[in-house]
Amino acid sequence: MLVVVSPAKSLDFENHPKTRKFSQPEFLKESRELIKDLRRLEPADLSKLMNISQKLANENHQRFANWHTPFNLKNAKQAIFAFKGDVYLGLQAEEFSVADLKFAQDHLRILSGLYGILRPLDLIQAYRLEMGRKFPSSSAQNLYDFWGDKLTRKINKEFDSRTANTKALVNLASNEYFNSINKSLLDAEVITPVFKDWSNGKYRIISFFAKKARGQMAAHIIKNRLEDPESLINFAAGGYRFDQEASSDSKLVFKRKKTAS
Repeated sequence: MLVVVSPAKSLDFENHPKTRKFSQPEFLKESRELIKDLRRLEPADLSKLMNISQKLANENHQRFANWHTPFNLKNAKQAIFAFKGDVYLGLQAEEFSVADLKFAQDHLRILSGLYGILRPLDLIQAYRLEMGRKFPSSSAQNLYDFWGDKLTRKINKEFDSRTANTKALVNLASNEYFNSINKSLLDAEVITPVFKDWSNGKYRIISFFAKKARGQMAAHIIKNRLEDPESLINFAAGGYRFDQEASSDSKLVFKRKKTAS
């Protein structure tokens, strides 16, 4: 079983990671191509492309100028500790044991506009490049075209290298990032957990809570060493409970009546 999550726009390159173990991203060649094209853009271009303030545009213009390989612990940080934001608030990777990190390295993948697909301990340098932005690079008109089927083939290759009989991809990523996976080419069952909170008289997806719950689900899988997708229904972090009637084989719905304090 593999789990995919989205990256985060918020980054932490100030605090030291809890381990010195690291790995290198597989698609650095492609990342270099993207960086080369991103460096051609002025801050005003980045502001328009990413719909960000001039201050953030200047910051990311400098990030792209500073980006360089090879990556090491002096100029980069492991992805699972570098990304911050709602999903990573739920994940709480800083609390992972050595064994947790090892399991995460084998089972958790982070989809990325710049890096394609990352393992938790893959080193990254600071960047901002959302998968859904219409950034033309090389002969591609956007990042979905740029990555093509590379990410899907990479995931298929990982499943082929494993001995497990069940091939299941747990989708804890946003639509923006999961759309980079070609479902028709994917050689695995896709299972998408959905988290709903009671609000204004009905159950609905509330972005902040849903993102945090995705991180909590990923942590639940990692800490409990889950390999069987059927065991996902036991997830109960933050007060969520599995709703069998609202669920299907490919969509697992979890509901919460009252927000946990």
